[in-house]
Amino acid sequence: MGKSERYLARVDGRILRALSHPLRVKILELLREDGPATASGLAKRAGESSGTTSWHLRQLAESGLITEDTERGSRRDRWWRAVHEGDQMRTKDFIDDPDLAGPFNAYAHTMIERRYAAEAQFVAEVRDWADEWIDKVSFHDSPLSLTPDEAAALSDEILEVIGRYRRPEKDGDTQVRVHWAAFPRKSRPETP
Repeated sequence: MGKSERYLARVDGRILRALSHPLRVKILELLREDGPATASGLAKRAGESSGTTSWHLRQLAESGLITEDTERGSRRDRWWRAVHEGDQMRTKDFIDDPDLAGPFNAYAHTMIERRYAAEAQFVAEVRDWADEWIDKVSFHDSPLSLTPDEAAALSDEILEVIGRYRRPEKDGDTQVRVHWAAFPRKSRPETP
């Protein structure tokens, strides 16, 4: 098993169906970013009932994305933790399967909305961050002219760089969110 396989969940049809609900994506994100939690604690943070949250936790567990954290809690107070730190999905795995078109579309839109929300939250809180962080934050958007193979190679290299920075958390660390996407766009030049 490669380094990226240990920390990334390879999205297949079963996982995609589990991630096709926005609340499950939010719950999984909370477990990945803030660590193990109970259904009631997650419900408070997600603005949902603990019954609804419990049902979605069971769906995530059935897909293998989360597991019960047996070192915490009791039979009455169950704790859950994420199995992987992130997801890796290849569009080509789903594009030709009509049964997965809906779940793929729902998951992709949810992920875009979650990324936007995370960046918008940072911008709203930018004055709360110490000066040591302000000049280190980067938002980057570059149009490039690439072949499909070059775009794939670029993504692979970026993921390798991210992998080099992946390590256990140390004292003094701050959690940093990294978003990466490379996708084509149709050129729409103005015509005379």
